[in-house]
Amino acid sequence: MKLVRFGQPGREKPGIVDSEGNIRDLSSVVPDIAGESLSPKGLAKIAKAKIDKLPKVRAGARIGPCVGGVGNFIAIGLNYSDHAAEAGMQVPKEPIIFNKAPSCICGPNDDTMYPKDAKKLDYEIELGVVIGTRARYLSKSKAMDAVAGYCISNDVSEREFQIERFGQWTKGKGCDTFGPLGPWLVTKDEIKNPQNLDMLLTVNGETRQKGNTKTMVFGVAHLVWYCSQFMVLEPGDVIATGTPPGVGLGFKPEPKFLKAGDVVRLTIDGLGEQRQKVVKFKM
Repeated sequence: MKLVRFGQPGREKPGIVDSEGNIRDLSSVVPDIAGESLSPKGLAKIAKAKIDKLPKVRAGARIGPCVGGVGNFIAIGLNYSDHAAEAGMQVPKEPIIFNKAPSCICGPNDDTMYPKDAKKLDYEIELGVVIGTRARYLSKSKAMDAVAGYCISNDVSEREFQIERFGQWTKGKGCDTFGPLGPWLVTKDEIKNPQNLDMLLTVNGETRQKGNTKTMVFGVAHLVWYCSQFMVLEPGDVIATGTPPGVGLGFKPEPKFLKAGDVVRLTIDGLGEQRQKVVKFKM
């Protein structure tokens, strides 16, 4: 299933993509694509719905982030060896975990806003993993049982805030609009192998990132298991699993940071496409 959320920011409704690509309103079936609706029981309820009988959503409706009520937005750093090399850092022996503020989450086609005083705005295409079952101290063999599905995540970053302003990476990762998710939450039954998905990111039509999830240092199952050893994962939590090479910071001799007016497009096999326009800071 391809699950979506549509409508104005903060007022999104649940939806599902039908066989013809139309969005159908799921409001009569579940309250939101969030929390317990992502559990095996909740997804089974959605799967039983007569999709072709549900109301069609008008064409052109805003698509919101594909999961609502995210309590924990976890990100993994340097999880592609070639990206670690372009960043001049060693491949980690264990996953590097940091958090993106849930308040940074936005729709897949919403504008990306330059933060106040920002200078080095960057992009990172990532496979997002959405949790569907409460998970604590998982065994490695049961890790995938906790996964509801997958989505595209753009780990938008401000490199000066992240790297040069001392402390942890979080302050360069959690600014407003720094967490586009979607367009769809694709249930895991439709993604047979999350470790073999092509990824592509362009800026103004220029290919910047081109990779495949098979080159992850730590795969999806390992990351879900690993995170559960340090925190309780709840339904609706999201793990952004790292990015392949080609980020703006990595270009030589000069980095290619984003500027106002740039258009960023992201695609991952089976997960749809995002499009964001970079705009100047506004209150």
